[in-house]
Amino acid sequence: MAQESDSNEVATKFSTLNVNALEFVPAYASAVSAVSAAAAAVVGPNSTTNAAATSSSPGTTSPGGTATSTGQGSSGGAGTPTSAAATPTPPSSSAAPVPMDTKGDEEAKTPENNESEPLDSWDAEDDSILTPEDEEMELDDGEGDGESVPKVSKKKPPKVEENKSKKEHVNVVFIGHVDAGKSTIGGQIMSLTGMVDKRTLEKYEREAREKSRESWYLSWALDTNQEERDKGKTVEVGRAYFETEKKHFTILDAPGHKSFVPNMIGGAAQADLAVLVISARKGEFETGFDRGGQTREHAMLAKTAGVKHLVVLVNKMDDPTVNWDLDRYNECKDKILPYLKKLGFNPAKDLTFMPVSGLTGMGLREQIDESICPWYRGSAFIPFIDELPSLNRKTDGPFIMPIVDKYKDMGTVLMGKVESGLAKKGTNLLVMPNRTQVSVDQLWSDDEEVTAVGPGENVKIKVKGIEEEDVSPGFVLCDASNPIKTGKVFDAQVVILEHKSIICAGYSAVMHIHCAAEEVTVKALICLVDKKTGEKSKTRPRFVKQDQVAIMRIECSGMICLEQFKLFPQMGRFTLRDENKTIAIGKVLKVIE
Repeated sequence: MAQESDSNEVATKFSTLNVNALEFVPAYASAVSAVSAAAAAVVGPNSTTNAAATSSSPGTTSPGGTATSTGQGSSGGAGTPTSAAATPTPPSSSAAPVPMDTKGDEEAKTPENNESEPLDSWDAEDDSILTPEDEEMELDDGEGDGESVPKVSKKKPPKVEENKSKKEHVNVVFIGHVDAGKSTIGGQIMSLTGMVDKRTLEKYEREAREKSRESWYLSWALDTNQEERDKGKTVEVGRAYFETEKKHFTILDAPGHKSFVPNMIGGAAQADLAVLVISARKGEFETGFDRGGQTREHAMLAKTAGVKHLVVLVNKMDDPTVNWDLDRYNECKDKILPYLKKLGFNPAKDLTFMPVSGLTGMGLREQIDESICPWYRGSAFIPFIDELPSLNRKTDGPFIMPIVDKYKDMGTVLMGKVESGLAKKGTNLLVMPNRTQVSVDQLWSDDEEVTAVGPGENVKIKVKGIEEEDVSPGFVLCDASNPIKTGKVFDAQVVILEHKSIICAGYSAVMHIHCAAEEVTVKALICLVDKKTGEKSKTRPRFVKQDQVAIMRIECSGMICLEQFKLFPQMGRFTLRDENKTIAIGKVLKVIE
C-alpha cells in the first residue's frame, strides 16, 4: 500500500513536468513520427484558440491564462541560443513563462496515453502568458515581441577536413546504487571489445588478489586512482570508450555513493543513453531501491538530465543466491518498473530490461547460453545499444561546449561534450562567462587527435589565450560571434519533489545546471501553477511546499551560463539539491539580468 502511494506521488510530480516530451530530451529520430501524429491530434481543435491568444495585444491575456500550446517539432528541439548583443536590451516579454500541461492527471494515467508520448506544453512557442512583472513591463515599454526569434549564426558550418571521427558518437552513463557492479560492467565491456589488453587485466587481477579483492579487478580499468581502488567506491566519473562497427561509445562511469551525487549529475548531463545497474543478489536490490538507496534518485536525475533511453541491467545473475533464476529477475523488474513508468520512461519505446553478469561477462557481448538461461532469448547488451536509432544532432547551430574539467599540459586543455555546432583547429572561441577569447590549438575526440569536432562527441580541446586557473567546471566554450547567455537572476518554473518544510523567499540551495553547480537563493515567489489546469494563481504565494509547482525568481551567487529552456533545453534544465537530497527540478523561463 505504501509503495502504491509512493508511486502515485511520483506520478503526479512527473505528469506536471511531463518529462516524456520530445523537447525535454535530445530526441531519437524514430520517436519523431509518433509524436508528430499525437501533436496533430492535440492541436486540431485548439489551433484557433492559439491563434487568438498569440494575436491578442500584450497585457490582455485571459486571467486564467490557459492558452493551449502547440508544442514544437523535433527539429526545433535544441534551439539556438540568442546572441548576446553588445548593447544590453531590456528583457523581452516574449520569453514569458510557459503554462503547464493542461491535461488532468487522470487522463495522463490512462493506458492509451502511456503508449503514445504525451505532447509537451513546456516548450510552447506561441503562448502569451505573462508573469505580473512582464505585464507591467509590456505596458511601460510597448516594444512588443522584439526578441522572440533567436538569432541564428549566418555562417555556414566549416567544411570538415578528413581527420574527423566518422562514426556516430553515443555517450553512455552507468548509474545505480553503490556496489551494483557499474565499474565492473564497464571494465568487462572494455575487455570484451579489446580496449584493455590481456596483460593489463592480468596485472590488475594479480594486484587485486594481493589485497583480497579479486572480484574488483575489472573495475580498476575505470577506477584509476588509488583511493577508489582501495575502497572499491567510484568517486570521479570514470571515462573510457569502445567502438562497434557502426558507433563510437563513450563510457561515463558515475559514482553510486550518495555523497558523490553532484559528480553523478555532471556525468548524466553529458549522456545520451543511461544504463541503470541493479544487483539481483538477495538483499542488495532491496537496499538500493528502498528509501535511502540511490537507485530511485539516480533514475530520476538521469531523466531530468535529458537522457532519452534507459537500459536496466539486472546484474549478478550468476550469484549463488540467484543462479539465473527467472523468479528473482521478475521480482526485481516488477518492483522497479512502476517507478520508472512514473518518471516517464515508456517500456514500449525507451526502457529495456536485460539479465547480465558483469563479472563473467555473460549477456554483455554474446547472447547468454541457452543451457544457463533458457528463459531470456533477447539481444545481448552491446549489440542492442548498437542497433538503437540515431540521435538528432544539432550541427548547424553555434558551437557550445559546457566545460566538465580542465588540466594543464603545455597549455590549457578543456574537457566536455559538444552540445551543438562544429569547431576546427584554429577557430576562435569564447570562454563564458569571463568573455575570454581563445583559439583552438589541438583537438582530441576520446583520446584520438582530430582536426574537427561535432555535436555529441566527448572531446578535449587545447586552447591558447587563457590560463588553466582562470577556468572552472561549468564555464562554457562557445562561438565568438554568437555567445551563450549569461545571467545572475532568472525566472524559473520549479517542481518541489521532496522537502519537509516550506520554501519561501530567502531560501538557499545548490543548483546543478549542465556542468555547473552554483549556490542560489530564492529572491521572490511569483505565482503557483495548478498541476491539473496549468492556471496560475493571481496572488503571490507566501511559500511553496512539497508537490507544488511554482514560478519563482532565483538569484545565483555568481554569474553563470544558461539559456531559456525552450530555446536550448540542455542549457535550461536544472536540479536543486539541499542536505544531500534532490529537492526540486525546474527549467529556466527567462533570464532577467
